[in-house]
Amino acid sequence: MKMTDSKIRDILLSEDYISDEDIKKAEEFAASHHTSIVDYLLAENLLTKDLFGQAIAESYGVDYADLNSFQPSRDQVLKIPENLAKKYNAVLFNENDSEVVVATDDPEADGLRVDLNEVFGRQNIKLAYSLSEDIASAFIHYRKALETRFVKIISEDRKVAPELIREILEDAILFHASDIHFEPQGKEVLIRFRIDGVLHDAGRLPIQHYELILNRIKVQSHLRIDEHFSAQDGAMRHTRPGGTVDLRVSIVPTLEGEKVVIRVLSEYVRSFTLMDLGLSYSQHDFILASARKPFGMVLVTGPTGSGKTTTLYSLVKMINRPELNITTIEDPVEYKLTGINQIQVNPRTNLTFAQGLRSIIRQDPNIILVGEIRDRETVEIALNAALTGHLLFSTFHANDAPTAIPRLLDMSAEPFLLASTLNLIIAQRLLRKVCDSCRYSFPAPVSWLEDRHPGLSRYFSAKSATLYQGKGCNACNMTGYRGRVGIFEFIRVTPEMQDLILRHPSSNQLWSLARSQGSLSLFEDGLDKVRTGITSLEELMRVASPPQNI
Repeated sequence: MKMTDSKIRDILLSEDYISDEDIKKAEEFAASHHTSIVDYLLAENLLTKDLFGQAIAESYGVDYADLNSFQPSRDQVLKIPENLAKKYNAVLFNENDSEVVVATDDPEADGLRVDLNEVFGRQNIKLAYSLSEDIASAFIHYRKALETRFVKIISEDRKVAPELIREILEDAILFHASDIHFEPQGKEVLIRFRIDGVLHDAGRLPIQHYELILNRIKVQSHLRIDEHFSAQDGAMRHTRPGGTVDLRVSIVPTLEGEKVVIRVLSEYVRSFTLMDLGLSYSQHDFILASARKPFGMVLVTGPTGSGKTTTLYSLVKMINRPELNITTIEDPVEYKLTGINQIQVNPRTNLTFAQGLRSIIRQDPNIILVGEIRDRETVEIALNAALTGHLLFSTFHANDAPTAIPRLLDMSAEPFLLASTLNLIIAQRLLRKVCDSCRYSFPAPVSWLEDRHPGLSRYFSAKSATLYQGKGCNACNMTGYRGRVGIFEFIRVTPEMQDLILRHPSSNQLWSLARSQGSLSLFEDGLDKVRTGITSLEELMRVASPPQNI
């Protein structure tokens, strides 16, 4: 049974999990922000994930199985054959001599009890409800080690290259990897996954099979198989039972051979909202206000892999309406968005960001998204487009929000144009989230924090702070972290900021004014997420440093 917002609303109200007033606010927010009522209720702490699961369980007339608090062991999971488990999205939650409790996200599925009876025989079967994402986390136990599967495929003399690639891609998707690295190292090829921003070894395979794998990747990505000494970029698709996954491929020659990096373009990004990124409601509101202005420029800054494109896509989706003409120029187009005109940069045909932007302006656009401002020519065209009645979004490489303006001025942007067109500058980074399944809290005396991180004590008023970490569990692959969240820094271009930009300010002068107007640094925004248990202090210190000019 598919749980629609309407069905969820009826369940939550009938069981008194939420008030009519809160549901009304949730529906209004969901309608205007293209999200679900559950996202709003969870973000506002009006509902917890477990309470939501409990409410759905009651609607089915079964118990709720909290797989976060009571994770099934590998032995438990494997008692249900993999094909049945994935057919019904079911996992063994508990058992004794006379009864087994099976958790599923659809206790009313046709054939479920019949098939389970064949597995468990005379034991009584009791069904319970659990959330889909929690059940999916338990399925990791069905996967044998990648190297074990490599050996089996090679020994059986099957179609080695296609099957090895498929196993690698399936593991990467299962572990939510953003990138897959194939690194030739002498007699072996090391496979590594980037998961939540950190690289992990996934397995090794003999070098003699690498050429076949490399050629297959090149063919599927429409690249030259006879080219071994130049960098090549392409794209391919992986078809699987759950749908298709788009992949971006980069191949470069190294001393050991050709290295391949595959970017996994996750489908869920298409449904991402600003709230999913980790923005507070106040941040969300003024970003949306800037994005709904009739003209001007919104810039998102940060290093590669910090989520800039995801932020811009989320903005575009929220303001997209039938009466608007929205056009993008990107390199590459990572995600195809419905109702948006997307253009791919192509240096071979001289379709650069600057040339593409010139053409877009003649296409009667309301909103323009430029994948990246890289050079003086693009800066000039973008500023003039924003000045002449277009709303323009773009990314820009700068370490933080205040350094973006001096960098643009160094690229010969006219101060008066910059001051009159900039609406908002966003700097962002991504932090790993503490795993919900194994998170625990502990007291940290401020003196202890000061010893480990000098200067940190000024951010804590009490003598002891409550911090959070993950113990490591099956759900997070024993890392203590699962998923990522953004931290943000903003400079809103107010009239006072416009006056300052005209005087060629330094980044310190810009940040001093921004702070006086309420802006928080990346570190301070991250510290709020540390205090609420979303991430750990160690993770924040890895990604951002306390500002020095406070």
